[in-house]
Amino acid sequence: MVSSFQRKSSVYPWCIVRLLPDMQRITGLRQRYAIARFHHRSNADGYLNVLRRIEPAAAFVLVFAPSAAIAP
Repeated sequence: MVSSFQRKSSVYPWCIVRLLPDMQRITGLRQRYAIARFHHRSNADGYLNVLRRIEPAAAFVLVFAPSAAIAP
């Protein structure tokens, strides 16, 4: 049986990751830590630009994380 998170991560493979000062990551591996997930890269790029304008001191990265690449 496929969980709802696995379905969502396969439908929305583009994930925005925020890098913390000590280089830890908050990723979309768990819903509660997700910055945002997107189906299309262009949507993710637009949202990433907004995040960078709102919080210029923070480091954000866009990653492609399909469900096959995500360990449960």
